[in-house]
Amino acid sequence: MLVHPQFDPIALQLGPVAVHWYGITYLIAFGLFLWLAGKRARMPQHAAVGWTKRDVDDVLFYGVLGVVVGGRLGYCFFYKPDYYLHNLGEIFAVWKGGMAFHGGLLGVLFGLWLFGRQRGRSFFEVADLIAPCVPTGIMAVRLGNFINGELWGREAPADLPWAMVFPQANDGGIARHPSQLYQAAGEGLLLFVILWFYARKPRATGQISGVFMMGYGVFRFMAEYFRQPDDFLGLRALNWSQGQWLSLPMILAGAAIFVWATKRNQRPA
Repeated sequence: MLVHPQFDPIALQLGPVAVHWYGITYLIAFGLFLWLAGKRARMPQHAAVGWTKRDVDDVLFYGVLGVVVGGRLGYCFFYKPDYYLHNLGEIFAVWKGGMAFHGGLLGVLFGLWLFGRQRGRSFFEVADLIAPCVPTGIMAVRLGNFINGELWGREAPADLPWAMVFPQANDGGIARHPSQLYQAAGEGLLLFVILWFYARKPRATGQISGVFMMGYGVFRFMAEYFRQPDDFLGLRALNWSQGQWLSLPMILAGAAIFVWATKRNQRPA
C-alpha cells in the first residue's frame, strides 16, 4: 500500500507571488495544445483550406475563455446549484476552487462557434481540427489533481499493489484508487493516441468531433466507478455518479454526430 507524497501545492515562491503546480499544469496543457494544433494546421488537408499558426493562436484564446468561464459556471450549476443561486457573488470566487470539465467543454464549444462564425468556417471544421489536441491537456490537469491530492478514488481492495492512502481525505487511512492517474491515462493519453492516429487521414467533417465526444464520455464514465463521488452529492439514480450522468449525453451526442457526418459524406454529389 502506498501513501500519497503530499506535494507542496506551491511549486515556486517569488516573494509574495506563489506559483502553484495546478497553474503550471494548465500552462503545460495550453502549450501542448499550441504545439499539436500547429502540427495539425500544417497537415495537407488543413493547410489546403487556409489554416495557419495565427488561427491556432486565436482558437486557443477562445478556448481558454471557454474553459475558465464554462468550467466555473458548470461547477456552480451542475454540482451546487442551490448554494450558488442563493450566493451569486460566490460564482466569481474562483480562488476558492471549483471547476467542472463538462461545463468547460460547453464553454469551449461556444468559443469555437464564435471563432468559426468570425472566420467563416463551420463549427465542425474548427472542432475537428482541435479535438485531437485536447486530451493531452486533460492529462496534464489530471496530473495536477494528483499532485494536489484532490479528487481521490473510492476505497480499493487491500491487496491492490498501487492502492494509495490520501491523508488529505481525513478518513483514517483508507487505501483508495489513485483515480486521478486512471483519468490521466484514459481521458488523456489513451484518448490522445486514438484520436491522433484516427485524424491523420482526411475524415468527413464532424467524424473526429464525434469520436472525441464518444471517447471522452466512455473513458470518463468508466473512471467514475473508481472515483469517489462528491460528498455533497453522493451517488444518483442507478448508483451512478453525477460525472457519469453528465458523460452519458456526451456519448450519445458523439455517436449521433458521427453517424450524421458519415451519412452526410455518403450522399451523392
